[in-house]
Amino acid sequence: MFEYEFMQRAFIVGTVLAVILPLIGLPIVLKRLSMMGDTLSHASLAGVAVGLCFGFNPLLGSAIACVVAGLSVEAIRSRLSAYHEISTVIVLAASIGLAGVFTSMTGGGSSITAYLFGSIVTIDDFELYLVLGVAVVVVGLYALLYDRLYLSVFDPTSAALMGIRPKALNFVFSFLVAISVSIAAKTIGSLIVSSLLVIPVICGMRFARTYRGSLAASIGLSLAFVYAGLTLSYYQNLKPGSVIVLIAVAVLVASLLVRRR
Repeated sequence: MFEYEFMQRAFIVGTVLAVILPLIGLPIVLKRLSMMGDTLSHASLAGVAVGLCFGFNPLLGSAIACVVAGLSVEAIRSRLSAYHEISTVIVLAASIGLAGVFTSMTGGGSSITAYLFGSIVTIDDFELYLVLGVAVVVVGLYALLYDRLYLSVFDPTSAALMGIRPKALNFVFSFLVAISVSIAAKTIGSLIVSSLLVIPVICGMRFARTYRGSLAASIGLSLAFVYAGLTLSYYQNLKPGSVIVLIAVAVLVASLLVRRR
């Protein structure tokens, strides 16, 4: 399997995504913002459609669309403080509409099919370097914001008293979520990236008792899901993204059936 360059790239990209998605997935789950991943995944699809329509790299279009959508969600949330969840619905609706319009302008939906369920084995050099570059940015900013994020999740009042500005922190975090989801659109698939953003985190929380322990368990499980999914999809000629998510769901269901002490 590793004799082929495309599989080497697939495992490199899979490893990167398996690390950065749980990093941002844990605060999303704890903040009850799981819908955010689904919203940005549809925004990424709109960006892909725009890229295909105007002739530039779809992954770059996905990244731009996700950043715009993520910041838009946060801007709407700040104006509708009593109805935070409405912000994701508004952006989700707009993303679906834009994706449909620009897909029809490309002359059909066949060219966008690879982005719906992912195509991690077909990434080129530009996309590989873009994923690595985004991963460096995400991990670096996450390390700088780790304490602030932790405090804002569990004690927002103390965070504000300690001088942490929640709006600025939320905007930066939304940016991290957006670029992470955007690079996962081509590799894992726009329709299922939100699942890999949340499911390993839920599994990790089942097996750990602390925030740091849940984060470590989530990353470990995410790596196991990706490696198992890539291996199985290679030998059975299946869609890697779909296999990865199904394995993750199976482990989650098994963990729910086992009573935790």
